[in-house]
Amino acid sequence: MAEAFAAVQPLLEEYAQIEHELSDPAVHADVGRARTLGRRFAELGRVVAAHRVWAAAFDDLEAAKGMAAVDPEFAAEVPALEAVVEEATETLRRILIPRDPDDARDVILEVKSGEGGEESALFAGDLLKMYLKYAEHKGWKTEVLEANQTDMGGYKDISVAIKSRGTVAPEDGVWAQLKYEGGVHRVQRVPATESQGRIHTSAAGVLVYPEVEEVTEVNLDMNDVRVDVFRSSGPGGQSVNTTDSAVRLTHVPTGIVVSCQNEKSQLQNKESALRILRARLLAAEREVADAEASDIRKSQIRTVDRSERIRTYNYPENRIADHRTGYKAYNLDHVLAGDLGPVIQSAIDTDEAARLAAHED
Repeated sequence: MAEAFAAVQPLLEEYAQIEHELSDPAVHADVGRARTLGRRFAELGRVVAAHRVWAAAFDDLEAAKGMAAVDPEFAAEVPALEAVVEEATETLRRILIPRDPDDARDVILEVKSGEGGEESALFAGDLLKMYLKYAEHKGWKTEVLEANQTDMGGYKDISVAIKSRGTVAPEDGVWAQLKYEGGVHRVQRVPATESQGRIHTSAAGVLVYPEVEEVTEVNLDMNDVRVDVFRSSGPGGQSVNTTDSAVRLTHVPTGIVVSCQNEKSQLQNKESALRILRARLLAAEREVADAEASDIRKSQIRTVDRSERIRTYNYPENRIADHRTGYKAYNLDHVLAGDLGPVIQSAIDTDEAARLAAHED
């Protein structure tokens, strides 16, 4: 059994090397490198901790077996120690399953209205509030990068950067939690625009991208980007300023278009648009890589399928239902107030089960 986790040794050596590098003040002068190393160090820390538990349990078992021949009391301890080793082995095995390399990243989350007109835009606003409250509960920071609001206070589309505070373990990363939110969210309720009390069904779309931490992570040649400027507009299309502060970026090779007008400064709007553009380009690269990856990297929870209807919010029944995991609960009011954890955990559990099955195959 001691040889069963020979693959752990290189990870233990990598952990020691990164620990040594992080002790060098010069490394922290490069914020990007320090953050990358810190993220990897946190990821490997789970492996190191699990391996230490397993190694200690295995040593105790071997010692008990060795002493059992001369002392019956040690023989009596063997079954319990075998159970401890089995549990530690299973824990370490799960941790060693390849996980999403982006899990510790921050994200850019976009909510877009869909079918349903103004009601869809209002629902997009409700989804936004849900994510902002969930982020607040998690202690994350949020920053609105771009918002296109409607006359009734809903959103045609809105982009928000969501960041963790400091270096976190991969399983606690923003992407690790919110990557399952991408898809079509359906709502069933009586709209504020409905005068006869009839229940309508509409939908809004959510897109989630891991945010690019260093511009070198994405090969973005500004010669491939067409920059257009125009005057910002508010709800209803009315002009809200008299200068060309709004910015539209078009990435010619991919056709990706990003517009930002949230800030009064053209420079700030351009920077926000570049952040969104880089995140979308990184997501596009990840989609290609995932399509070419082995079954171990694939998941039955499709986190990047933007056309998939993933969830239904039924207001009359106070019901939330996730169609990918089978999760259902009658506490929609709490979920909309930011209690999104159990819903997300159902997706994490389903994804982990799929990755474990693929890894065993």
